[in-house]
Amino acid sequence: MSAIEVYVDENETIDSALRRFKRQCEQSGLKAEIRRHEYYEKPSVRKKRKMENAKRNQRRRMRMHNG
Repeated sequence: MSAIEVYVDENETIDSALRRFKRQCEQSGLKAEIRRHEYYEKPSVRKKRKMENAKRNQRRRMRMHNG
């Protein structure tokens, strides 16, 4: 994961720079990454979650392809 950098222009307010920073954090998935590392997840639970996500994505693809 790369660091998020926000350069503030001379005439730019701190509020607008902060909004840009927050937007970049959301787009990069930083918040989700922090949430995922908040608690330890056993490998079996991680595998189960990944399988459920894969099944969900497969159902979505099938619906879009058939619908």
